[in-house]
Order: sequence, then C-alpha cells, then structure tokens
Amino acid sequence: MAGRVMGGRPLAQVPRGRRAACSTCRAAATARRVVPEASDVVIIGSGIGGLCCAAIAARYGFSVTVLESHTIAGGCAHSFQRGGYEFDSGPSFFAGIGSESKSNNALKQCLDLVGEKVECKEYGGWTAYLPEGVFTCENNEASYLGEIQKYGGEEAVREWRALSKVMEPLANAAEAISFASLRNDPFAALTVGRSGQAFATSGILNGGPFDAMSQLNGPFSYLLDKAGVRNEFLRNLIDLECFVLSGMVARSTLSPEMAYMYQERHKEDSKLDYPVGGTRSIIDALVRGIEKYGGTVHLGQHVDQIVFEGGRAAGVALRGGGVVRANKKVVSNASIWDTYGSLVPRAELPPRAADLLREIPKLDSFMHLHLGIDGEGLAGDLGIHHLVVNSWEGGVDTDANVVNISIPTTLDETLAPEGKHVVHAYTAANEPYELWEKVERGSREYLELKEERSQCVWRALERVIPDVRDRAELTMVGTPLTHARFVRRRAGTYGPGIEAGSQSWPTANSAIDGLLLCGDSTFPGIGVPAVAGSGFIAANTIATPWQHLRLLEELDEI
Repeated sequence: MAGRVMGGRPLAQVPRGRRAACSTCRAAATARRVVPEASDVVIIGSGIGGLCCAAIAARYGFSVTVLESHTIAGGCAHSFQRGGYEFDSGPSFFAGIGSESKSNNALKQCLDLVGEKVECKEYGGWTAYLPEGVFTCENNEASYLGEIQKYGGEEAVREWRALSKVMEPLANAAEAISFASLRNDPFAALTVGRSGQAFATSGILNGGPFDAMSQLNGPFSYLLDKAGVRNEFLRNLIDLECFVLSGMVARSTLSPEMAYMYQERHKEDSKLDYPVGGTRSIIDALVRGIEKYGGTVHLGQHVDQIVFEGGRAAGVALRGGGVVRANKKVVSNASIWDTYGSLVPRAELPPRAADLLREIPKLDSFMHLHLGIDGEGLAGDLGIHHLVVNSWEGGVDTDANVVNISIPTTLDETLAPEGKHVVHAYTAANEPYELWEKVERGSREYLELKEERSQCVWRALERVIPDVRDRAELTMVGTPLTHARFVRRRAGTYGPGIEAGSQSWPTANSAIDGLLLCGDSTFPGIGVPAVAGSGFIAANTIATPWQHLRLLEELDEI
C-alpha cells in the first residue's frame, strides 16, 4: 500500500487500449447524483473495506449509501492519472481474484456474490535484492527452497521443511473458515459452525487448546520457534515477508495470515494476479456491484461528523450541510483514530475510547515515487515486482531499509503511452511521521526534505534500472503528509501496529449503538484480503443469521 501523490484530474492523453468498462464505471461513480436523505446502511469511506461492506449489504437487500470525501473511489487502493500514465496509489500484490475457480479470498468472494469479474494478468513471482544477493521468489516451493539453499544452506532448507509441516494444520484451519462466514454477534457460532468439521479435521487441535490458541492468536515467531527455525538467513527472510505483508516482523505478525499466505503461494500452479487497467479495475467492479443491487457511491462528499439520537448513531452530517440518516447502521471505513478522534462527537465516545486510541500504536508512514519513464532498451523480462533490502542490521523495519517497487506495465502496457513504463516505488511503514509533522507543505524546507528522504527510493530503483533517473519523464514524490492529506490517515500511518498476542484488535462492533467499523484498523487488519474480510464481517453483522446462512449457501453454489 502507498499513499496518494495527487488528486485525480482528467488524463492529458488516454493510454492506448483503455477499456470502455473502466471509463463507463468511473462516470457512474462520479456522477453528481443527489445524495439520498436516508438509507438502511450509510458507509463512510470508499476503501476496499467500505466498498466490500456496501456490496454485500446491498446484496442482502439493504439500501446502501457510500460517502467518499475524495473525488476518486478506492481509499488507499485508488488509481489516478497523470500525463497519459495510470498509477496505482496503493496495493499491487493480488492473488486469486481473477481465477475462475473457487477461492477463500474475501475480495474474490465479494466480487462473485455481486456477479462481477476482474480481468487479470498472471505472473509467477518477484525479485528481491537482499544483502546476500538477488533472490528470485517464484510461486512454488521447489524454487523457493532452491533460493533458500543458495543463501542459507542445507540447514535453512531443513528448517523450512520443518516449518512447513508445523504450519500445515494452521493453514488448513484458516482455509476452512472464510471471512464470509464471520459476524460479530453470538450467531457467529451458527454461521461459522458450517465449517466446524473441516476446522476440527485440520489438525490445529492436535497439540491441545493452549497450542491451538497460540497458533490462532499468537505471533508467527511462535511457529518458527516450534519448528526450531534458527538459521539466521531464514529468520531474516521470514521477517521480510512478514514486514511486507503486515508492516511488522515475525514476532508481531499474526500466525494465521502467514501460514495461509505460504500455503496459497506454494500450491501447485499458484499464480499472482495483476488487474488489467490497474487497481481501478477492482474498485470499478465493486462500484458496479454496489449499483447493480441498488446502492449508490457518492464522491466528493465529506462526512463532518456522525449524528446521534438518544445515544445511538443515527446518520451522518455532510460538510456544507445536509444529513443522511441511517435506518439500521452507520459503518465507518475511516481509521480507528479518525473515527473516534474526529467523526464521533466527544460527548458520545465510549468510556474507553481515549485509552483505546492511546493503546493502539501507529505504524510509520511512506516515502514514494510515481514515475513515468522511457522504456526503450529495457529488458523484456524486467518483471513487475522488486523488493530491495539494504541491510539486515537492526531489522527490516528500520527507517528506509526496505523499498517496494512495482512496474505494472511489464504486464499491462495500456497503463502508459507506447514505449513507456509506469513505476511505483515506495518505503512502506518505515518513514517516521515525526520528521514531517512540523514541516509546512510547499515550503523550501518541505521540498528539501522530499529531495533528501526520497534518495533511498531512487537508489533502490537503480538496483533494478541503473539509469532510471535519466529515463524519468514524469516524477512525483509522495510523503507522509501526502498520505495524511489524500487518504485522510492520521499521521499518514500505514496502519495499526498491534502486536500479535499482546492485545486484541478492534472488531466490527464499536461499543456505540448503531455504529459498526471496517477497514485495516479493525480485525483482521492490514492487507487487501483482510480489509475485504472486515467489510464482509460488518455487512454480515447487519444481516439476520438466516439471511447470512442463505448467502453462504449461494456462495457455495457459485
């Protein structure tokens, strides 16, 4: 994920091959339609969590209104256009969303339920530039083990095999229970119970209840220790994979998400997906699904505050006037800090809200580059994704140590003018906001700091494209202030730094009557499948258990 660099103005030059479906949906989503006075469900924010919640709630038959402050839908996952280039602002790793087969991926399940598809280009892996050398990470275990052996030796291979065996029951348990079956009320026992047999036979209970709870709620490092993983290279590599997924290392990342990720990645013929047209295609598909079932998405509609009646969240007040009433629920896709810090009036905050905001740490922010570059003479096998690690010293989560690079035009050339490439490179969760919070945007100090702090990203890019600075024809530098401004993220944070096993995540329930939460500062956390799952959980909690069970039956039949 990365922050927005700029807002969305029309393209100066439409990229060749742009599909009509994309522009048609964009026009529908941005139409200046009248905001309804009331809906069953009013959703604040059009991030993937909010859009998935809206799509599923509409699929249940509720009237749904989504209100987005920005002029582009998608939240942290929106796309924007400049100078003939289409840029993703955020996530670029996807898996299982374009497949015709069934998937436990919450985003894919949501799209299936509203009858929408996203065309994708498949690819097999990415390249990591590690202190030891170039590590080619392909989506199969044999190749992965070959690279581990190259840099960690036979000891690392043996330890990985031991870890893979230890992870298997947990991965099976995670696969048995999809986010589509979860809800935040006692009826969850009924909807989750449909998967009870598969969960019971996963093997997760073989080590006893303490071991099962340590795996389900504890850090991934618990499984590393259980498997006897001590090889320094392998521990560093796994810390890197955890950090890229969650913004935290193995001692803080939840075990189920890593076990499930590794199992999915190493299945036979497993592939990664890149959506044709960029992440906009995913957002457009969700908007189409919402509108297909009668919901509406309104852009440029800033929610000033949640409106309360008799201690209950009853709707939202819009900037510039107007109130949208919620007959059933208000759902906030804003972060927990923005929801409790700005949207909920102080007098209506639950007793522990202030403590909750203090207790949940914020991960650091971003520095990133969006570039349009000349592609002449670049290798045909350049590859879409690259990861640069400068040093293992001090850990992968030290300042500016890890840089993510995405070059989506290696798969989808329609994102740029002919002969050009789109590049998005960024440091995620390792740029301290404190360096920026007292700097005025646009000032000489700000511009100098941008130049200084972006150098690590340029140097990382030069590992992949040595003459990238000379090739750059369009350059945009994003900072933590950019992220805070366009995504309305408190302190420009990547998300919550909740350490596995140390405290519980906020859930869809908010302790405020009439208000539900979704997004990456609620369970199950950061990442596209997780935020899509949070939207599912919120929508399911609004529905009756009988509606929920019927939906699960219909999902089984797709």
